[in-house]
Amino acid sequence: MAEQAWQHWLAPVQEIAERAGERIMAVYRTADFEVEAKADDSPLTRADQAAHDAIRAGLAQLTPELPQLSEEGEDIDAAERAAWRQYWLIDPLDGTREFIKRNGEFTVNIALIEDGRPVLGVVHAPDLGMTWAATAAGEAWREVGGERSSIRTRAARPPLTAVVSRSHREAAVSDMLERLGDFRELSVGSSLKICRIAEGEADLCPRFGPTCEWDTGAAQCVLEAAGGCLMDVGGQPLRYNTGASLLNPDFLAVGDPAYDWARITDGLPWEARR
Repeated sequence: MAEQAWQHWLAPVQEIAERAGERIMAVYRTADFEVEAKADDSPLTRADQAAHDAIRAGLAQLTPELPQLSEEGEDIDAAERAAWRQYWLIDPLDGTREFIKRNGEFTVNIALIEDGRPVLGVVHAPDLGMTWAATAAGEAWREVGGERSSIRTRAARPPLTAVVSRSHREAAVSDMLERLGDFRELSVGSSLKICRIAEGEADLCPRFGPTCEWDTGAAQCVLEAAGGCLMDVGGQPLRYNTGASLLNPDFLAVGDPAYDWARITDGLPWEARR
């Protein structure tokens, strides 16, 4: 029954993400928009809130019984969250810095989490007109201009292509990339980095530094359905809502789980953050 529900909800969730994208683009197209600073000094625009409101209303209508956890929503006590078996995990506007820079590399991320793992994921890039989606019980696909095609990760063969953040670059990432030897580098913003691996355009994305669960949930579902893995230092897939903190550990997104990734990760200063 659960798998049938995932598939049943996938199309409506894509529509909800696209409606949120329309709200974002209405702000994006204006000549100027105000940028505020949140408590952690990360940027916030009215597009973030507009997208949040659209997603919250859409999901409440689709599944009124399921709780929602959103970057722009209210703080929810860890004890309350611990009782959730299923919930929606939302980043209304991932890549606000890319939005402010107007480079188009920002996304709407909506994931369904069940028993700590993402089982439905939709990543919508409104300025690019692209959507990636999957459920844990089905295939991953990408839609561009109404045309949908299946996507798969690729086998890792040197020279590897590493996707790195356009706005964040930790020293540990540079140290890791040096271990690759000959490699290609692709700079991308937001959860698009993981989607590029899912569609077979890149091999890995190392992330050292704070990220939150809503940054990765939807794209992780897409990546796993396409054959890849989003893993912590121990090589285990990221899991969600397992403790008081909503921070992810350092992680590595890869397209080919069978490759010897330990060769380039052993001894690096990973942080658990949980």
